[in-house]
Amino acid sequence: MSLNRALLAATLALSLAACSQQNAAVPDASTPDLSSSGNYLVGFKENPLSAQNLDAQSLDAQALEAQAVLQAQAVTAAGGTLKQQWADISAAAVQLSPSALAALKANPNVEYVELEAVHHALGWPSGSLTREGSSPALSSQALKAQAIFNPSGEYTWGDNALKVPQLRASNYTGAGVAVCVGDTGIDATHPEFARKLKGYKNFVTTDANREDPYKLNDVDGHGTHVAGTVFAQLGAGTGAAARQPGMDANGVVGVATGVNLYMARVLGDSGSGSSSGIINGVNWCAAQLKSQGGTENKVVVSLSLGGGRASQTEQRAYTAAYNKGVLIVAATGNDGAAVSYPAAYTNVVGVGATDADNAKASFSNFGTQVDLVGPGVGVLSSVPLGKGTAANVTALGRSFAEVTSADLSGKGSVTGTVAVAGGTNNEFCGTTASSAAINGKIALIKRGTCTFEEKTANAVRNGATGVLIYNNALGAPGIGLTNAYTVPVVGITQTDGEALLAAGAPTATLSVTGADYAYFDGTSMATPHVSAAAAVVWAAKPTLTNTGLLNLLTTTATDLGTAGKDNNFGHGLVNPLKAITGQ
Repeated sequence: MSLNRALLAATLALSLAACSQQNAAVPDASTPDLSSSGNYLVGFKENPLSAQNLDAQSLDAQALEAQAVLQAQAVTAAGGTLKQQWADISAAAVQLSPSALAALKANPNVEYVELEAVHHALGWPSGSLTREGSSPALSSQALKAQAIFNPSGEYTWGDNALKVPQLRASNYTGAGVAVCVGDTGIDATHPEFARKLKGYKNFVTTDANREDPYKLNDVDGHGTHVAGTVFAQLGAGTGAAARQPGMDANGVVGVATGVNLYMARVLGDSGSGSSSGIINGVNWCAAQLKSQGGTENKVVVSLSLGGGRASQTEQRAYTAAYNKGVLIVAATGNDGAAVSYPAAYTNVVGVGATDADNAKASFSNFGTQVDLVGPGVGVLSSVPLGKGTAANVTALGRSFAEVTSADLSGKGSVTGTVAVAGGTNNEFCGTTASSAAINGKIALIKRGTCTFEEKTANAVRNGATGVLIYNNALGAPGIGLTNAYTVPVVGITQTDGEALLAAGAPTATLSVTGADYAYFDGTSMATPHVSAAAAVVWAAKPTLTNTGLLNLLTTTATDLGTAGKDNNFGHGLVNPLKAITGQ
């Protein structure tokens, strides 16, 4: 291909400046909406160099560089600021004033300008009513007796649903395939990862502590949980002191313990991240392929995130990554509504969530873009060391069987008299709720019409030394709080709460300790099950392309719900053993 050398020479300096943007980190995405600061994505027509009478064949690297120069000039000329450029998809992330926006839209080489989206982690502690970025109302699925979700040794119920013990017995562990997780980071010091993390890169912030997987980087904890479902090693747990009740001292085991695990930190401390950071993370994952200069033969990209809006730039990016040969798997969302993005895009595998009874999780989004489902309710996995919570309540001469700690509960142990908080149905609602009876005592409150936060704040304001919230349905409630508290806050069953209520003023001991594992709910939890299963199958059938792999996974999935593909379960529960053996 011949190129206009004069054009290249005239714009070399700008080209270098534009290229320096390629690996730039984006700001920490902790704000709810990037569009408020004028952040946009711009897509250029695929070959604006045609106006220069250049060869119409596929552009080579030199031509892409020249194209990038012209696109950068267009942004600058409009009065905008170039933040990020993706030459291979003719797109860029820019910051625009209203006048710059209008000028850039008027450029004949610009195909579209769109607001940059924010995406969120799509998992939260089991039973929590809300998580930043989503507000699902959970059904009793997340409130079932915890014993249903207790592991069998190190095998979680999700492992058993996917027949991981049988897969391991035949040495199907995903060896030779890479799983690249895009999430909030990872606590790579957790023994479940056995210091075997193959690669890590931060695309969210320049904070030095976030650049090292063996230092603080996963503040949210979501990424460590997702990574554990993929890769937690057999016999590598943290021991008995920091486990959940009913756990094996050796922890849990992942679906694909033999894969090469990578973590792209694309979500910030609050569990949210920008389109730019996520695209950069996906591109880095794809760059691990040998065909792209990396060391991996096969790469599965696992994205337990979603939200935002449809983006032409994101679609271009996912299509480009897919065309390089990776399989991209993403969570459908937890709103009980339409499938979110990126799961809704073409060339992305959309994953919904099921519970231990193979029922659709009430929060799991639905639609034609659901391809497969995986275990997503009461999923036990690793969290950053000591950042999880385990709880225990002893009263009425016994230790309560089902106890859940609030996600932001204070840690420690308190022994004292249990006192009824009061209010309508003992729900202790209203920001002015008052009760002298609970001062210096453990407050007993019923779950009901107001939030856990309101109940807890009222109890602490009235001097409670601990908070017991008993359920109004089956099982112990998972308690999601907005603020952290210094006193222990736990959930207990309706039966135990009513027994304490009937006993008058019994004495109880309430303790909340740190833990290295936690139960989470969400399509975020289903996604790594499917991603890891895909890697196990790909390792067993390495001649498959990403398209062939997806076809195999969908045709061998266990059909659930309406016969055939449907909007709730897609093709069904991923079945890696059947995909490999036909049985």
